[in-house]
Amino acid sequence: MAYLLQLISRHARLCLIVGLAAGLLLPTLAQAMTPWLPQMVAALLTVTALRIGHTAARGAASDLRWGLGAVAVLQLGVPLACLGALTLAGFAQTPAALALVLATSAPAISGSTNLALLLGLDAGRMMQIVVLGTAAFPITVLPILMLSPQIGTFADVFQSASLVLLVILCATALGFGLRATFYASPTKVQIQTLDGASVLAFSVIVIALMAPLNHALRADPLQVALWAVLAFSISYGLQAATLLALRRTALRPVAGPLAIGAGNRNIALFLVALPTETLAPVLIFIGCWQLPMYLTPILLPKLYTKVLQDG
Repeated sequence: MAYLLQLISRHARLCLIVGLAAGLLLPTLAQAMTPWLPQMVAALLTVTALRIGHTAARGAASDLRWGLGAVAVLQLGVPLACLGALTLAGFAQTPAALALVLATSAPAISGSTNLALLLGLDAGRMMQIVVLGTAAFPITVLPILMLSPQIGTFADVFQSASLVLLVILCATALGFGLRATFYASPTKVQIQTLDGASVLAFSVIVIALMAPLNHALRADPLQVALWAVLAFSISYGLQAATLLALRRTALRPVAGPLAIGAGNRNIALFLVALPTETLAPVLIFIGCWQLPMYLTPILLPKLYTKVLQDG
Protein backbone atom coordinates (compact mmCIF):
# COMPACT_ATOMS: atom_id res chain seq x y z
CA MET A 1 0.00 0.00 0.00
CA ALA A 2 2.82 2.37 0.90
CA TYR A 3 4.48 1.71 -2.47
CA LEU A 4 1.21 2.44 -4.29
CA LEU A 5 0.81 5.76 -2.48
CA GLN A 6 4.40 6.68 -3.30
CA LEU A 7 3.71 5.87 -6.95
CA ILE A 8 0.61 8.10 -6.87
CA SER A 9 2.70 10.88 -5.34
CA ARG A 10 5.19 10.70 -8.21
CA HIS A 11 2.35 10.93 -10.75
CA ALA A 12 0.08 13.37 -8.91
CA ARG A 13 -0.97 15.44 -11.92
CA LEU A 14 -1.89 12.33 -13.89
CA CYS A 15 -4.05 11.14 -10.99
CA LEU A 16 -5.99 14.42 -11.02
CA ILE A 17 -6.69 13.99 -14.74
CA VAL A 18 -7.83 10.40 -14.14
CA GLY A 19 -10.23 11.65 -11.44
CA LEU A 20 -11.72 14.26 -13.76
CA ALA A 21 -12.06 11.73 -16.58
CA ALA A 22 -13.75 9.19 -14.30
CA GLY A 23 -16.23 11.82 -13.17
CA LEU A 24 -17.17 12.55 -16.78
CA LEU A 25 -17.01 9.06 -18.28
CA LEU A 26 -18.55 7.08 -15.42
CA PRO A 27 -21.84 8.88 -14.65
CA THR A 28 -23.30 5.98 -12.65
CA LEU A 29 -20.29 5.91 -10.35
CA ALA A 30 -20.30 9.70 -9.99
CA GLN A 31 -24.00 9.71 -9.10
CA ALA A 32 -23.54 6.91 -6.57
CA MET A 33 -20.71 8.81 -4.86
CA THR A 34 -22.56 12.13 -4.64
CA PRO A 35 -24.41 11.40 -1.34
CA TRP A 36 -21.04 10.72 0.28
CA LEU A 37 -19.54 14.10 -0.56
CA PRO A 38 -19.63 15.47 3.03
CA GLN A 39 -17.80 12.40 4.33
CA MET A 40 -15.26 12.56 1.51
CA VAL A 41 -14.61 16.23 2.18
CA ALA A 42 -13.99 15.46 5.86
CA ALA A 43 -11.64 12.60 4.92
CA LEU A 44 -9.75 14.86 2.51
CA LEU A 45 -9.31 17.48 5.22
CA THR A 46 -8.04 14.88 7.67
CA VAL A 47 -5.51 13.47 5.21
CA THR A 48 -4.37 16.98 4.28
CA ALA A 49 -3.88 17.98 7.92
CA LEU A 50 -1.99 14.72 8.48
CA ARG A 51 0.33 15.61 5.59
CA ILE A 52 0.97 19.20 6.69
CA GLY A 53 1.28 18.67 10.42
CA HIS A 54 0.46 20.94 13.33
CA THR A 55 3.97 22.44 13.45
CA ALA A 56 3.74 23.94 9.95
CA ALA A 57 0.19 25.16 10.51
CA ARG A 58 1.11 26.74 13.86
CA GLY A 59 3.94 28.60 12.22
CA ALA A 60 1.61 29.85 9.50
CA ALA A 61 -0.85 31.17 12.09
CA SER A 62 1.75 33.35 13.79
CA ASP A 63 0.52 36.48 11.96
CA LEU A 64 -3.20 36.86 11.36
CA ARG A 65 -3.12 40.43 10.08
CA TRP A 66 -2.32 39.64 6.47
CA GLY A 67 -4.65 36.61 6.50
CA LEU A 68 -7.70 38.47 7.76
CA GLY A 69 -7.06 41.39 5.43
CA ALA A 70 -6.68 39.06 2.45
CA VAL A 71 -9.92 37.24 3.31
CA ALA A 72 -11.75 40.56 3.53
CA VAL A 73 -10.52 41.58 0.08
CA LEU A 74 -11.13 38.22 -1.59
CA GLN A 75 -14.52 37.39 -0.08
CA LEU A 76 -15.96 40.86 0.35
CA GLY A 77 -14.14 43.40 -1.79
CA VAL A 78 -13.95 41.34 -4.98
CA PRO A 79 -17.60 40.15 -5.08
CA LEU A 80 -18.91 43.63 -4.16
CA ALA A 81 -16.83 45.16 -6.94
CA CYS A 82 -18.12 42.55 -9.40
CA LEU A 83 -21.71 43.04 -8.25
CA GLY A 84 -21.39 46.80 -8.57
CA ALA A 85 -19.97 46.58 -12.08
CA LEU A 86 -22.63 44.10 -13.18
CA THR A 87 -25.40 46.28 -11.74
CA LEU A 88 -24.13 49.35 -13.58
CA ALA A 89 -23.93 47.32 -16.79
CA GLY A 90 -27.46 45.98 -16.32
CA PHE A 91 -26.43 42.32 -16.06
CA ALA A 92 -26.90 41.74 -12.32
CA GLN A 93 -29.92 39.44 -12.75
CA THR A 94 -28.34 37.10 -15.33
CA PRO A 95 -27.24 33.51 -14.54
CA ALA A 96 -23.65 34.43 -15.46
CA ALA A 97 -23.72 37.27 -12.92
CA LEU A 98 -25.03 34.92 -10.24
CA ALA A 99 -22.23 32.47 -11.05
CA LEU A 100 -19.61 35.22 -10.79
CA VAL A 101 -20.92 36.49 -7.46
CA LEU A 102 -21.09 32.98 -5.99
CA ALA A 103 -17.59 32.14 -7.22
CA THR A 104 -16.02 35.27 -5.74
CA SER A 105 -17.89 35.38 -2.41
CA ALA A 106 -17.14 31.78 -1.34
CA PRO A 107 -14.07 30.86 0.75
CA ALA A 108 -11.18 28.84 -0.64
CA ILE A 109 -11.86 25.14 -1.22
CA SER A 110 -10.62 22.69 1.41
CA GLY A 111 -8.48 21.08 -1.28
CA SER A 112 -6.49 24.31 -1.72
CA THR A 113 -3.82 22.88 0.53
CA ASN A 114 -3.43 19.96 -1.87
CA LEU A 115 -3.03 22.39 -4.76
CA ALA A 116 -0.39 24.27 -2.78
CA LEU A 117 1.52 21.05 -2.16
CA LEU A 118 1.39 20.13 -5.85
CA LEU A 119 2.67 23.58 -6.83
CA GLY A 120 5.44 23.50 -4.22
CA LEU A 121 3.97 26.37 -2.20
CA ASP A 122 3.52 26.90 1.56
CA ALA A 123 0.67 24.53 2.48
CA GLY A 124 0.62 25.77 6.07
CA ARG A 125 -0.16 29.28 4.90
CA MET A 126 -2.76 27.85 2.54
CA MET A 127 -4.50 26.03 5.39
CA GLN A 128 -4.56 29.26 7.36
CA ILE A 129 -6.38 30.99 4.48
CA VAL A 130 -8.89 28.11 4.22
CA VAL A 131 -9.73 28.16 7.92
CA LEU A 132 -9.86 31.96 8.20
CA GLY A 133 -11.92 32.26 5.03
CA THR A 134 -14.46 29.68 6.15
CA ALA A 135 -14.71 31.19 9.63
CA ALA A 136 -15.26 34.68 8.21
CA PHE A 137 -17.67 33.55 5.49
CA PRO A 138 -20.93 34.07 7.48
CA ILE A 139 -19.84 37.69 8.03
CA THR A 140 -18.34 38.52 4.64
CA VAL A 141 -21.30 37.06 2.75
CA LEU A 142 -23.86 39.19 4.63
CA PRO A 143 -23.43 42.36 2.51
CA ILE A 144 -23.52 40.22 -0.64
CA LEU A 145 -26.83 38.71 0.44
CA MET A 146 -28.26 42.11 1.31
CA LEU A 147 -27.40 43.50 -2.13
CA SER A 148 -28.21 40.31 -4.02
CA PRO A 149 -31.29 38.76 -2.35
CA GLN A 150 -31.73 36.13 -5.09
CA ILE A 151 -28.77 34.26 -3.58
CA GLY A 152 -30.71 33.36 -0.44
CA THR A 153 -31.17 34.30 3.20
CA PHE A 154 -28.37 34.99 5.62
CA ALA A 155 -29.72 32.37 8.05
CA ASP A 156 -29.40 29.62 5.43
CA VAL A 157 -25.83 30.48 4.51
CA PHE A 158 -24.76 31.11 8.11
CA GLN A 159 -25.98 27.67 9.16
CA SER A 160 -24.18 26.00 6.29
CA ALA A 161 -20.94 27.93 6.83
CA SER A 162 -20.97 27.11 10.54
CA LEU A 163 -21.36 23.41 9.79
CA VAL A 164 -18.52 23.48 7.27
CA LEU A 165 -16.28 25.29 9.73
CA LEU A 166 -17.04 22.67 12.40
CA VAL A 167 -16.15 19.87 9.98
CA ILE A 168 -12.91 21.62 9.03
CA LEU A 169 -11.87 22.12 12.64
CA CYS A 170 -12.69 18.54 13.70
CA ALA A 171 -11.04 16.95 10.67
CA THR A 172 -7.97 19.16 11.04
CA ALA A 173 -7.65 18.32 14.74
CA LEU A 174 -7.86 14.59 13.91
CA GLY A 175 -5.23 14.91 11.18
CA PHE A 176 -2.88 16.85 13.44
CA GLY A 177 -3.35 14.29 16.19
CA LEU A 178 -2.52 11.42 13.86
CA ARG A 179 0.56 13.27 12.61
CA ALA A 180 1.82 13.92 16.15
CA THR A 181 1.18 10.30 17.14
CA PHE A 182 2.48 8.37 14.14
CA TYR A 183 4.63 10.77 12.11
CA ALA A 184 6.20 13.14 14.59
CA SER A 185 9.47 13.13 12.62
CA PRO A 186 8.61 11.63 9.22
CA THR A 187 11.24 10.39 6.81
CA LYS A 188 11.33 11.40 3.13
CA VAL A 189 9.68 8.12 2.21
CA GLN A 190 6.91 8.66 4.74
CA ILE A 191 6.35 12.22 3.46
CA GLN A 192 6.02 10.84 -0.07
CA THR A 193 3.52 8.26 1.19
CA LEU A 194 1.46 10.98 2.86
CA ASP A 195 1.63 13.03 -0.33
CA GLY A 196 0.23 10.06 -2.24
CA ALA A 197 -2.63 9.63 0.22
CA SER A 198 -3.48 13.33 -0.11
CA VAL A 199 -3.46 13.20 -3.92
CA LEU A 200 -5.57 10.03 -3.93
CA ALA A 201 -8.24 11.59 -1.70
CA PHE A 202 -8.26 14.74 -3.81
CA SER A 203 -8.60 12.74 -7.04
CA VAL A 204 -11.45 10.56 -5.76
CA ILE A 205 -13.65 13.39 -4.51
CA VAL A 206 -13.73 15.08 -7.93
CA ILE A 207 -15.58 12.07 -9.37
CA ALA A 208 -18.63 12.97 -7.28
CA LEU A 209 -18.23 16.70 -7.88
CA MET A 210 -18.45 16.15 -11.64
CA ALA A 211 -21.84 14.39 -11.45
CA PRO A 212 -23.93 17.48 -12.43
CA LEU A 213 -21.99 17.80 -15.67
CA ASN A 214 -22.75 14.33 -17.02
CA HIS A 215 -26.35 14.87 -18.13
CA ALA A 216 -25.72 18.42 -19.38
CA LEU A 217 -22.71 17.36 -21.42
CA ARG A 218 -24.79 14.84 -23.30
CA ALA A 219 -27.86 17.08 -23.67
CA ASP A 220 -26.26 20.41 -24.60
CA PRO A 221 -22.46 20.33 -25.02
CA LEU A 222 -22.34 23.92 -26.35
CA GLN A 223 -23.92 25.24 -23.16
CA VAL A 224 -21.41 23.28 -21.09
CA ALA A 225 -18.58 24.72 -23.20
CA LEU A 226 -19.76 28.28 -22.58
CA TRP A 227 -20.05 27.73 -18.84
CA ALA A 228 -16.60 26.12 -18.85
CA VAL A 229 -15.10 29.17 -20.57
CA LEU A 230 -16.63 31.38 -17.88
CA ALA A 231 -15.30 29.10 -15.11
CA PHE A 232 -11.76 29.08 -16.51
CA SER A 233 -11.84 32.85 -17.07
CA ILE A 234 -12.90 33.57 -13.48
CA SER A 235 -10.58 31.07 -11.80
CA TYR A 236 -7.43 31.69 -13.81
CA GLY A 237 -8.11 35.41 -14.13
CA LEU A 238 -8.28 35.76 -10.34
CA GLN A 239 -5.14 33.69 -9.83
CA ALA A 240 -3.11 35.64 -12.39
CA ALA A 241 -4.37 39.00 -11.12
CA THR A 242 -3.51 38.12 -7.50
CA LEU A 243 -0.01 36.95 -8.40
CA LEU A 244 0.72 40.05 -10.47
CA ALA A 245 -0.75 42.42 -7.87
CA LEU A 246 1.27 40.98 -4.97
CA ARG A 247 4.58 40.08 -6.58
CA ARG A 248 6.24 43.41 -5.69
CA THR A 249 4.56 43.93 -2.30
CA ALA A 250 5.24 42.90 1.28
CA LEU A 251 2.84 40.00 0.71
CA ARG A 252 5.05 38.45 -1.96
CA PRO A 253 5.96 35.46 0.32
CA VAL A 254 2.27 34.50 0.52
CA ALA A 255 1.29 35.55 -3.01
CA GLY A 256 1.14 31.93 -4.16
CA PRO A 257 -1.28 30.66 -1.48
CA LEU A 258 -3.38 33.80 -1.80
CA ALA A 259 -3.61 33.33 -5.58
CA ILE A 260 -4.74 29.73 -5.12
CA GLY A 261 -7.35 30.90 -2.60
CA ALA A 262 -8.52 33.66 -4.94
CA GLY A 263 -9.19 31.37 -7.89
CA ASN A 264 -10.31 28.15 -6.19
CA ARG A 265 -13.47 28.82 -4.19
CA ASN A 266 -15.82 26.48 -2.34
CA ILE A 267 -19.03 27.06 -4.33
CA ALA A 268 -20.23 23.68 -3.05
CA LEU A 269 -20.98 25.51 0.20
CA PHE A 270 -23.96 27.09 -1.51
CA LEU A 271 -25.27 23.71 -2.67
CA VAL A 272 -26.27 22.82 0.87
CA ALA A 273 -27.22 26.35 1.89
CA LEU A 274 -29.52 27.61 -0.83
CA PRO A 275 -32.80 26.37 -2.34
CA THR A 276 -32.55 24.24 -5.47
CA GLU A 277 -34.56 26.74 -7.49
CA THR A 278 -32.07 29.49 -6.66
CA LEU A 279 -29.11 27.49 -7.94
CA ALA A 280 -30.89 25.81 -10.87
CA PRO A 281 -29.62 28.37 -13.44
CA VAL A 282 -25.98 27.80 -12.46
CA LEU A 283 -25.80 24.06 -11.67
CA ILE A 284 -23.87 23.39 -14.86
CA PHE A 285 -21.43 26.17 -13.96
CA ILE A 286 -20.87 24.59 -10.55
CA GLY A 287 -19.87 21.36 -12.29
CA CYS A 288 -17.65 23.23 -14.75
CA TRP A 289 -16.04 25.11 -11.84
CA GLN A 290 -14.24 21.90 -10.86
CA LEU A 291 -12.31 21.83 -14.16
CA PRO A 292 -10.03 24.87 -13.72
CA MET A 293 -9.50 24.07 -10.05
CA TYR A 294 -8.33 20.50 -10.61
CA LEU A 295 -6.30 21.51 -13.66
CA THR A 296 -4.52 24.37 -11.85
CA PRO A 297 -1.45 22.29 -10.89
CA ILE A 298 -1.29 20.97 -14.46
CA LEU A 299 -1.87 24.16 -16.47
CA LEU A 300 -0.52 26.93 -14.22
CA PRO A 301 2.78 25.81 -12.63
CA LYS A 302 4.81 27.90 -15.13
CA LEU A 303 2.74 30.98 -14.31
CA TYR A 304 3.38 30.58 -10.58
CA THR A 305 7.06 29.84 -11.11
CA LYS A 306 7.65 32.75 -13.51
CA VAL A 307 5.79 35.38 -11.51
CA LEU A 308 7.11 34.36 -8.09
CA GLN A 309 10.69 33.94 -9.28
CA ASP A 310 10.91 36.95 -11.56
CA GLY A 311 8.95 39.22 -9.25
